[in-house]
Amino acid sequence: MIRARSAVQEALTVWAAAFLTLLAAFLLVPGYAKLVATVSFLYFPLWAMDRRGEDYADYGVTLRRLKADLKMFGAFAGVVFPLFTVLFVLFFLALPHLPREWRTVLSPVQGSVHFRFRLPDRFPEWVVDQLFVVALPEEFFYRGFMQTRLRDAWPQGKVVFGARLGPAFWLTAALFALGHLAVFQRIDGQLPWRSSPAKSWSAVAIDSCAY
Repeated sequence: MIRARSAVQEALTVWAAAFLTLLAAFLLVPGYAKLVATVSFLYFPLWAMDRRGEDYADYGVTLRRLKADLKMFGAFAGVVFPLFTVLFVLFFLALPHLPREWRTVLSPVQGSVHFRFRLPDRFPEWVVDQLFVVALPEEFFYRGFMQTRLRDAWPQGKVVFGARLGPAFWLTAALFALGHLAVFQRIDGQLPWRSSPAKSWSAVAIDSCAY
């Protein structure tokens, strides 16, 4: 019981430290917020891991299962990406036809949306930035360190496609969504926590789904 409580306390302490650091960076030096996020996600867990003589490989950062991992990624991407794209387009096509009150609750994006099939500007730089600066550090922090430590406390859960969907999984997902309130794009020219709650949380949900 004490060991489980210690694992939860450690995970929440590391998450809170990273969240507050990101929030301070976003408010004080917004131009460096992304860099601060990357360093926080990589090195805050290391402080806790060092105390137990662990390293990144103990939390999933390894190439030992690269071939199997790539096959699983390809299978999931082949199903999820097309489905997400179709539902995303249908949602924003339907949005202008909904009552104004519903639009305000469902999305921070107002007005009509036009879709074009094109790559973003400076696409190669965007790929490097999103993969190595955003995605990998963030996934290590949440799905690697946070979820593993919480699962040390709460190992129960149903295994679905190799993932154990128990309390550790769902709390990690909730903290992932909450963490995006620290650094986020402005909504209606305001910071997310100063905009309406509905717009703030719908924006967080969209951002979380995108990742």
